[in-house]
Amino acid sequence: MIKTLAGSLRENKKTALLTVLCSVLEVVFEIVIPLYMSNLIDYGIEPGEQNVVLRYGVLLLTFALMQLLTGVLSARWGAAASVGYAANLRKDMYDNVQTFAFSNIDKFSAASIVTRLTTDVTNVQNAFQMLTRMAIRGPVMLVFAMAVAFSISPSISLVFFAVLPILAVLLFLIIRAVLPVFRRVFHTYDELNEVVEENIRGIRVVKSFNQEDSEIKKFGKISERIYRDFSKGERIITLNSPLMQFCMYACMILISWLGAKAIVASGNNPDLGLTTGELTALITYAMQILMSLMMLSMVFAMMTIAASSAGRIAEILEEKTDIANPENPVTEIKDGDICFKNVDFTYSEKAEKKALDNINLHIRSGETIGIIGGTGSSKSSLVQLIPRLYDVTGGSLTVGGVDVRQYDLDTLRNAVSVVLQKNELFSGTIKDNLRWGNENATDEELVEACKMACADEFIDALLDGYDTYIEQGGANVSGGQKQRLCIARALLKKPKVLILDDSTSAVDTRTDARIRKAFSAYIPETTKIIIAQRVSSVEHADRILVMDDGKITAVGTHDELLKTCGIYREIYCSQQKGDDENG
Repeated sequence: MIKTLAGSLRENKKTALLTVLCSVLEVVFEIVIPLYMSNLIDYGIEPGEQNVVLRYGVLLLTFALMQLLTGVLSARWGAAASVGYAANLRKDMYDNVQTFAFSNIDKFSAASIVTRLTTDVTNVQNAFQMLTRMAIRGPVMLVFAMAVAFSISPSISLVFFAVLPILAVLLFLIIRAVLPVFRRVFHTYDELNEVVEENIRGIRVVKSFNQEDSEIKKFGKISERIYRDFSKGERIITLNSPLMQFCMYACMILISWLGAKAIVASGNNPDLGLTTGELTALITYAMQILMSLMMLSMVFAMMTIAASSAGRIAEILEEKTDIANPENPVTEIKDGDICFKNVDFTYSEKAEKKALDNINLHIRSGETIGIIGGTGSSKSSLVQLIPRLYDVTGGSLTVGGVDVRQYDLDTLRNAVSVVLQKNELFSGTIKDNLRWGNENATDEELVEACKMACADEFIDALLDGYDTYIEQGGANVSGGQKQRLCIARALLKKPKVLILDDSTSAVDTRTDARIRKAFSAYIPETTKIIIAQRVSSVEHADRILVMDDGKITAVGTHDELLKTCGIYREIYCSQQKGDDENG
């Protein structure tokens, strides 16, 4: 995990190293100051030597200024390194998510990815900044202060060894208690973000069913769980402060008592006791030692919180796409000929049932294929294999006579245009959204694609036309308008294979028929696969597949299936009856 996270440092390595160097120098000056202060007292103030006072005073001022300078530089570079590191983490995670296949995306919810990109990265950023400053200052100060303290008075300095084991044990118990609490908190954050995202996306449904109070209660319950867990974790962590304060003041009292006795003893025998300056230095070093321990306890507390976040970030960074380019990919697709040979597919290795079972199907280039079947019959699963959104788990699938796993992914997906069941538009103008299909498309090509998708009629009626701004998710257009824009976007790729996955369900039958007619007239050489719930959307196809339970149960024209396939006939008759009743 550490190696994975360290890979995102890159250009910030130098800044981080400078932060560490300045932190060490800051500690060195901080350690030297009490030692020279001791000499100032013993050799300047007590004897009344003004020259000595002046000399040590200048030295102390110089050391103080150097400590200030190194401290400022350390803070500045530390902040720059941590912010840069966080930016790299977010970029690396986001970039890796873009490479995921659908099977990888299935492992993480959208809310979980958002939490990892925001809250978790912020926690790691704070921990990293603390690591380059406090985690360096603490140990260095502890070692140096202990060394100097022992050089002044080994016997009195033994007080620290009595306190350190107690502190170490108690800190270990605190960290062990708080770690599972924060792990639980961040998983609850995922749930919270999921509820928020779901509510915002479905706000019209929420208001239509008057369920605002229910959504507020749902949000409140999850927020309460986060509050309880965070409160519990913070209560445990805050034990650090009183624990450190108690140990610090206990040490101060012991050192003062032992030091006073040593100063009295020095009156009889100077070689056996302490000077006033040395006692002052010892007390200062005691403060520094205990403050360094306080820093370390804060570092441990922050690291405990960040450990869960770091693990979650590493999961995203270490996730490798299940679908990647072969070593020597094919970069040209001859035509839209498609062949399934004994194809099996499961969404997970642990799945007990196949989503697709022994599919054998040949679709000629330029042919129009309709697919119909009940919910859960794996119609979408079948077509998602063609552009390698998922990979087959058994058998082979070829496009243009070549196995899809041998193609360059960009080449394949540019040649196979899919309008998925869940249409998605992005914030931006209509032109911006259409050019997702072809970023170099001219205005004339945009208009032509929209005419084929029957989207031009409503676009022309808009005040700003093709420059009309689309809200996130297409919130300011209807379902049918959204579907037609998505179809136009797919057509701009000028694909060899066009797949419409129930993509005209929100348009009226008249518009649906006009779209199909435009396909026949303008893209006759493109292979067209149309998944639909309405028989009217597929009845004019060259062939129609009837799917049930992950298998192709029948193939034929509309008339043939009415005679030979009970499932198709039942769907047709039920829809005809419904149309007659509505009429």
